[in-house]
Amino acid sequence: MSETEPQSPFNSLPPVVVALALFLIGIECVLGLGARGIVGGPEAIGWRLDAQQTYSFSPEIFWWMWDTGQWPSEHLMRTVTYMFVHGSFTQAIFVCVFLLALGKMVAELFGELAMLVIFVLSGVSGAVVYALVVGGQYPLIGGFPAVYGLIGAYTFVLWTSLAQIGEQQSRAFSLIAMLMGIQLLFGLIFGGRPDWVADLGGFATGFGLSFFLVPGGWARIRSRIRRD
Repeated sequence: MSETEPQSPFNSLPPVVVALALFLIGIECVLGLGARGIVGGPEAIGWRLDAQQTYSFSPEIFWWMWDTGQWPSEHLMRTVTYMFVHGSFTQAIFVCVFLLALGKMVAELFGELAMLVIFVLSGVSGAVVYALVVGGQYPLIGGFPAVYGLIGAYTFVLWTSLAQIGEQQSRAFSLIAMLMGIQLLFGLIFGGRPDWVADLGGFATGFGLSFFLVPGGWARIRSRIRRD
């Protein structure tokens, strides 16, 4: 009888999802170990704060760039880098769980490049929406707007699947409605920043991009435009 060797759970995950997760959790591990004085010496205790100040998305800086027409790279990069800096290990773990679960599905259905585009652009647009709607001085950190973009792509798949079987398509939005409800409830009870605006912006971007990035989607859109 031949014995089967145990396989790593990462073997079934698309490489782009694994790379993003390892990069994200790697940064968190370095910041966490530094905060405990395990690596980096005494100066490492402040690494997380330094990372938040350097790489977070700041609405004030965004509006300064908009008003002056100057877009220096060290500030423009914040629209992407903020996704990989978190306030705590718990926040980073939740982002990784969403990324591994939904990223796998989106990469398998849309392709790895499309999944990466949805992840990055959802995070960027979530930050811009946050600056436009909320403004203020509170910076934005964490990968939730990006993973909410993956939720948007997942919702698109459900939405189209329900249409094909003649079911009510509004059911596809039950997940985002539940998540938004939980966030608003926690915000009312415990207070906090209106980060959910960025999450909702990321979700809308992921859902919208899916029309173009789903296999054959752009061809169907052009065909429909020509018929109209």
